[in-house]
Amino acid sequence: MANELIEKYRAMVADKPDNGLLRFSLGKALYDEKEYVEAEEHLHAALATRDDWMVVTMLLAECALQRGAKDEAIARYEKSLALAVEQHHEDPEAECRAKLADLKG
Repeated sequence: MANELIEKYRAMVADKPDNGLLRFSLGKALYDEKEYVEAEEHLHAALATRDDWMVVTMLLAECALQRGAKDEAIARYEKSLALAVEQHHEDPEAECRAKLADLKG
């Protein structure tokens, strides 16, 4: 099922490569399948369409963490936290604070 979803989104992205929502959807599907490097490619493309996209920034932080890029993950979680505060998203704010506390030890 997951591969079918990925292939569905790949086809849609091929048809509309500049669509940020489709790029996010493909990136999230790839992330869910632990394909972090490829997920990042599409998440970066999604973020290029809207630089204040908190969920995408958080997913990029998690991808970096999964790749072992701790400093990059911290920087992305700090950006995610700022966006969460700015956009009044309490649950993501709490999640970012918890991740940063763990990462900074």
